[in-house]
Amino acid sequence: MKRTTRFLMFTVAMLFSVVVMAQSTISGVITEVGSNMPLPGANVIEKGTTNGVVTDFDGNFTINTKSSTGDLVISYVGYNSKTIAFTASASLGKIALESSQVGLDEVQIIASVAVDRKTPVAVSTIKADEISLKLSTQEFPEILKSTPGIYATKQGGGYGDARVNIRGFSSENVAVMINGIPVNDMENGAVYWSNWAGLGDVTSTMQVQRGLGASKVAVPSIGGTINIITKTTDVEEGGNFFTGIGNNGYLKYGMTYSTGLSEKGFAATVSASKIEGDGYVDGTEFSGYNYFINLSQQINEAHRISFSAFGAQQEHGQRFNRSTIAELRQTEQGPLKANKDWGYKNGEVYHQSYNFYHKPQMSINHLWDINDKSVLSTAVYASFGKGGGRRDEGDKIGSDDYRIGGVDQPIDFDTIVEENIANGVAGSSDIIASTINGHKWYGILSTYKNDITDKLVLSGGFDGRYYVGSHYYIVEDLLGGQFYLDNETDTKAFGQALQVGDRYNKDYDGYNIRTGFFGQAEYQVNDEVNVFMAADVSNTTYFKKEFMSSEIPDGDRKSDKVTFVGFGVKGGGNYNLDANNNVFVNVGYFEKAPFLVNVFPQEDELIYNQDAVNEKVFSAEVGYGFRSEKLSANVNLYHTRWSDKAESRQLPETGSGDILYANILGIDALHQGLEIDFKYKPTSQLTITGMASLGDWQWKSNVDADIFTQDGDLFQSVKVFADGIKVGNSAQTTFALGTSYDFTFNTKLYVDYNYATNMYADFDVTSRSSDDLPDVWEAPGFGLFDVGLSHTFNVGEFEAVLNGKINNLFNTEYISDAQDNGGFESNATVYYGTGRTYSVGLKVNF
Repeated sequence: MKRTTRFLMFTVAMLFSVVVMAQSTISGVITEVGSNMPLPGANVIEKGTTNGVVTDFDGNFTINTKSSTGDLVISYVGYNSKTIAFTASASLGKIALESSQVGLDEVQIIASVAVDRKTPVAVSTIKADEISLKLSTQEFPEILKSTPGIYATKQGGGYGDARVNIRGFSSENVAVMINGIPVNDMENGAVYWSNWAGLGDVTSTMQVQRGLGASKVAVPSIGGTINIITKTTDVEEGGNFFTGIGNNGYLKYGMTYSTGLSEKGFAATVSASKIEGDGYVDGTEFSGYNYFINLSQQINEAHRISFSAFGAQQEHGQRFNRSTIAELRQTEQGPLKANKDWGYKNGEVYHQSYNFYHKPQMSINHLWDINDKSVLSTAVYASFGKGGGRRDEGDKIGSDDYRIGGVDQPIDFDTIVEENIANGVAGSSDIIASTINGHKWYGILSTYKNDITDKLVLSGGFDGRYYVGSHYYIVEDLLGGQFYLDNETDTKAFGQALQVGDRYNKDYDGYNIRTGFFGQAEYQVNDEVNVFMAADVSNTTYFKKEFMSSEIPDGDRKSDKVTFVGFGVKGGGNYNLDANNNVFVNVGYFEKAPFLVNVFPQEDELIYNQDAVNEKVFSAEVGYGFRSEKLSANVNLYHTRWSDKAESRQLPETGSGDILYANILGIDALHQGLEIDFKYKPTSQLTITGMASLGDWQWKSNVDADIFTQDGDLFQSVKVFADGIKVGNSAQTTFALGTSYDFTFNTKLYVDYNYATNMYADFDVTSRSSDDLPDVWEAPGFGLFDVGLSHTFNVGEFEAVLNGKINNLFNTEYISDAQDNGGFESNATVYYGTGRTYSVGLKVNF
């Protein structure tokens, strides 16, 4: 018996030792080819098993294999997978992955992508897998809401009507670039996200550079830069098709396909999708078509050329008019869904506020590898936009007397139609019109980069843009009447019997010609210190052509040209204290031209505002970063002084129903604050993220402002006492905490919490007539929970991904946007944010 026991124990010990000897410990570092940047979150799996790990923040991994020999399969979204053989325990050193996309090099050169622990700017990067996981039915900018300094909102809640602020600066002063090409409107700086509704399908990386940033364009941004890098063309053949459903009739479906890189160097990627729904807010039905195409040809070893085109043709109902909190509380629909700007006509939904637009953008990119040290990347681009929004003429549409069942109910368009028919030869008293806005935009952006030495890199280039914006009103619907009489005495259409399609009230073109040069020097002092200096100069010329005013002779319908010369300088450096800690600093000053709408504030006038001067910005920032195997953290302090700011804004609705606009020149502002963010990975399965953003943003001067009607007529001039009041329209304090857990390599759950407070109402120019008024009203703070689940599985030979998401899980009521009117809650007009929404999506890769 003793012999048998000893034999069994000896056998077990031998088997155990064999198993132990069969295991190996393999380590390595995953980086990107060319840049040598680490790739955190890359998957490392022992081939033929479910045994795997992911890389840490510095790209490091350690895996205990089940066998002493075998293969490791290394993969990362957007990069070609690589299989590495291993034998016994060993370090594999650096393993470089190549991008799976052709044409990414020239895009990254133009787009000025920041490099961690090297580029001295505050930066946050969102990858395609996170966008796919969390976007859901949200607007594209809302994916950034957990980023420090960011405040994103849907505004009225219509499809594509979102806005995003960075450090308190509105989208007009946040540069948005797609593949390095600017997309901010050249007349007013605005970004209309409905024009880019399909970006979520094709974005490879989105990087937010807060502050002056690293972008190489002749006119820098003030608040920051949103750098969107789309997919170029995949090296390998394949694609996917996808579909999704959600609340309020949300439906989306589409597909993406790549030919792969042929032996002759040609590759193509195409993507298309259809989206539609009823909208969360009443009367915000929408539909749209999104498309993307990229063609790439490697001509020879030195030259590669690519063509890309993308756009989104869409139309959607809007919630344009705000209401007081008391008014919204009394509505039958409730404050989250209530909307006064729609109704019924002939038994179908009909919108008072409605947007329709199509803005395709096309570019040809050329990459010239001149030699081993120098490269020239050039993008020639064009954009042709056409569309507009509805407006109404008359005093019945929107009046409480013409609603179905009550003051908070839909508009009764049928009664208005009946009354217009009864008017007979007197014509329509009320009509629906459209304000049409079209543009033609041509540009070239060329960047030359030269590695003078291993330490010194010089780059510079040219930024040229030519833009013509056309703006006019047309009659869209006579609502049953025979014609409409234009009552504007100073227009050529005065007294005419207008029919559908006729232009009236305003008709002008705005011209914007901008040229600029920029240069930058980067010097790697040693392994720890990297510094840079950049400068730019620009020339902006504006003029107008006016076609409607009866007071201007036909031969004199072109204004004088108004020119502004701007410049900028910025510099900074990064110091890596050790392998874990780094600090950086950047300082910059620049002057830029005011927007065309501030230079020519009256639409039917050719006289420009001679008080318009360059806006002046000084900004300084210091930052600290920490990187370790499990924790990544950043701390940033910023100070931005903005002088002679020109601002154009819409004012609260008047008692007569007229829409007024204010043109403000010479106002100063101070934006300063502290930002903290971190990412902690206690285990390979659990990730915890968080951020805190504490801002102090104030207006710092009293100014004069001119008030104009929507027809461009001067309404009044007022004194604005704004010195010391809070900058509104964006939460000055935000917090976020999120967690994601990988149950397996196939299933991931995430929960995010976002809190926003110190959100002050945007001040009303006409209500700041005294210097002893209270500060603007502060909206209540609010916190929102989002939750989502992603599961990957196989359908035959194909990989499928199933996503489910719920945003605002607890259906929290909150005010997302507010307009002040005297500093009191009772007078403020607001938009409520979106309540609980959900979506389920399926993507099948082939």
